Amino acid sequence: MELLNSWFSCQDDPGLREIFLFSLKLKAFEHYGEPNTQEYPFPRSHYPSLIPSIDLTYIEDKYSGLSTEAFLNAWSSLKGNRGSSLQFSLNETKIWVPTNPRGAERLPPGIVESESDFNLRRLWGMPSEDLAIKPKYLVTFTVGIDQKKNIDAAVKKFSENFTILLFHYDGRASEWEDLEWSKRAIHVSVYKQTKWWYAKRFLHPDIVASYDYIFVWDEDLGVEHFNAEEYIKLVRKHGLEISQPGLEPNQGLTWQMTKRRGNSEVHKETEEKPGWCTDPHLPPCAAFVEIMATVFSRDAWRCVWHLIQNDLVHGWGLDFALRKCVHPAHEKIGVVDAQWIVHQSVPSLGNQGKAENGRAPWEGVRERCRKEWEIFRSRLADAEKAYYKGVGIDPPNSTEV
Repeated sequence: MELLNSWFSCQDDPGLREIFLFSLKLKAFEHYGEPNTQEYPFPRSHYPSLIPSIDLTYIEDKYSGLSTEAFLNAWSSLKGNRGSSLQFSLNETKIWVPTNPRGAERLPPGIVESESDFNLRRLWGMPSEDLAIKPKYLVTFTVGIDQKKNIDAAVKKFSENFTILLFHYDGRASEWEDLEWSKRAIHVSVYKQTKWWYAKRFLHPDIVASYDYIFVWDEDLGVEHFNAEEYIKLVRKHGLEISQPGLEPNQGLTWQMTKRRGNSEVHKETEEKPGWCTDPHLPPCAAFVEIMATVFSRDAWRCVWHLIQNDLVHGWGLDFALRKCVHPAHEKIGVVDAQWIVHQSVPSLGNQGKAENGRAPWEGVRERCRKEWEIFRSRLADAEKAYYKGVGIDPPNSTEV
């Protein structure tokens, strides 16, 4: 009743009445819109009926430009005029910043550190003096000990401008310690997991935000003709947000798009088998790279990370969906011919499967890959249909993966 008395006592003063309403909104919805039922012990459904003519949106808009000093002066006047009958108080010392990252709203913005990196820090000295060189790029390899020699050769193609991150799927990270560069690399070891499982859990966009480009690579890549710094120059020159090195055509290739061309620096489109491309600007004729040696810009990765499904670990189907993350995709996705690699197609991860029902370990892994592709296609198609239905328009024809 005291609350209602306070409301009716404000009726003869429009200014005080609106400030009262504004304070009501602050108090009753201070926790994500949840009413404070300890102070107002009536059901939530009763709130609209208490003061039926209130338009809180109008009040909020009207007083959005009200200075703190003016508001507090008016508030003090209201409290002085109405005495103890008014139940609300404004605690001007409380911090609440809704534009802070979720969960950090109670912190002053100046102390919020929303991003991180993989830079190694000393245990002594000044933090500002920890890094002689701050790496600008990140390269990750998902590795087993059998490919140690190959990875050693690959890492040496990346300068000190790169942070090296190894994901060990065989649990044998300690066996890399004899390599000099291994001491400054980051090692993450989880038994029998794929690079997309690792990427979803350890390459959150806020963790890799300090890197201009993120290389997410397999372990079976020949890099004799590859230089990472030169690759970055070409990617910048041609405006590629998602890319891969061209593949040396010395073995059978699945897609013409990723085949290296000897007469160009970069290519962004190709011709495929008849009927494979419904549109020359769509995969696999354009806006397409494979997922064994993909390179992402920071902004592209922020989108792609959200596209990676938490439970789909092989990444099949991602190559056809990457175009969702850049625009125009047929200009932002391409293959770098002047810096090329060899895909050695070593089925090392396939051997991490389980032999059962008379089948080899790799057979179960391959079956899982195919199933994941179908699941991913269905999820993406359903999500897009639901979105377009929700906004009341017909979906475009190019939503298939």
